[in-house]
Amino acid sequence: MSVKTAVPDHPILDLFKERWSPRAFTAQPIELAKIRSIFEAARWAASSANEQPWRFIVGLAGDGTHRKLASCLAPTNALWAPQAPVLAMSVASLKFTLNGNPNRVAVYDVGAAAAHLSLQAVSMGIYTHQMAGFDVAKACQAFEIPEGYDPVAMIAMGYLGDPATLNEKQQQMELAPRTRKPLAELLFSDKWGVPAERLLTNS
Repeated sequence: MSVKTAVPDHPILDLFKERWSPRAFTAQPIELAKIRSIFEAARWAASSANEQPWRFIVGLAGDGTHRKLASCLAPTNALWAPQAPVLAMSVASLKFTLNGNPNRVAVYDVGAAAAHLSLQAVSMGIYTHQMAGFDVAKACQAFEIPEGYDPVAMIAMGYLGDPATLNEKQQQMELAPRTRKPLAELLFSDKWGVPAERLLTNS
């Protein structure tokens, strides 16, 4: 079991420091009450016009949904993710319910719900790993997802496992220090690419 706590440049909540995306999970089932709390947190995310465009297909180890989700994974993710006791797929509703117009920020809002989900999970000692690597067309067919809805990401969820269960390359990624780009590369002012110096320097 490996816990990787972030070392931020500025003070943040411990919850953010503790959240990371492991690949090694135990087979220990997640209690149903905790699963409900995790998705309840996602339900309360902010969204444009309160549209709540997120949907989740959720499978528990041993059931048909879990197997179908696992079958849609990209080969690199299929090496480890099916060991997680919960697999889920986020899906975006692409149009506003009120008028049928395209929702330009639907995927953005689904991401916000997924962030809520992952933070609620880690607050209970449960970890998530979100993946873009899966066959979207196969997922749409397998779950009969209708037009107007678009799969966004796969999510593996469980308690931390032993990195020794992973192959050598995955172990290296599992044990590598966590890194992030500095704020100077992320915060701009005046025009694109110009660091927001007033925010980044002490006055």
